[in-house]
Amino acid sequence: MLADALGRRPLLARERLFDGRIWDVERQEFELGGDRIGREVIVHPGAVAVVALNDADEIMLVHQYRHPAGGTLWELPAGLLDVHGEDPLAAAKRELAEEVDLEAGCWQTLLDISTTGGGSTEIIRVYLATDLRDLPDAFAREHEEAEMEARWVPLDEVVEAALAMRIHNATLLAALLAVTQLRARGASAQRQAQRLRAHPADVPFDWHDAHRA
Repeated sequence: MLADALGRRPLLARERLFDGRIWDVERQEFELGGDRIGREVIVHPGAVAVVALNDADEIMLVHQYRHPAGGTLWELPAGLLDVHGEDPLAAAKRELAEEVDLEAGCWQTLLDISTTGGGSTEIIRVYLATDLRDLPDAFAREHEEAEMEARWVPLDEVVEAALAMRIHNATLLAALLAVTQLRARGASAQRQAQRLRAHPADVPFDWHDAHRA
C-alpha cells in the first residue's frame, strides 16, 4: 500500500531565527544517513479549508488578494489553526461562516495536504461540506478579506480553469482532484453532492503535531 510514513527525526539542536505574526522560522539540526544536517524551517500553525458543494454541483470560492503571490487568487474558504486547542472541524465551521456566511449539515474529511514539506510544517485539512444553508447575518470582514469576492462556481468550470492554468492555489487544485475522483467513482449525475463519500469528519489528524492521536 502506498502511504507516507509519519515520524520526525529527533532534533539535535534548534534555534529560533524569527518570530512572526503568523509563523516563525527556526534552524533545526537532525541526523540522517549518518550525517548531521541543518535546515531552516518555517514553523506554521496549520490550517483548514472547505469544499462547500451545493445541490447544483457548484463550489463556493473566494477571490482574495494575496500579496506574496503577487495577485488575487481564487481559493476555498480557509483559515489558520491559530486558536489554541480548537478542534479542526470547529475551525472549519467557523471559517465557512465567517468568510462566506454559510453553515453545513454534513461534514466529511476530504484530504490532508503538506503544502511545502521541504521547508514548512504547514499541513492543511480539507473538508467537504454539503447540505448548505445561508446564515441570516453577514460577518464583518477586514484586512485581505474586506474586498474579498465570494461566488458559487460550477464544478466543471473550476476543472476547466484548472486545466487551462488560470487558477493556481494549491489547496484548491488538490481538493478539485479529490472531488472529481469521488464523482467519477459512482456518483449519479442528479445526486452527486448527496452521494459523495469521503472520510469521516473526525478522522485523526495525525500529521498535525497539535492534533496527533
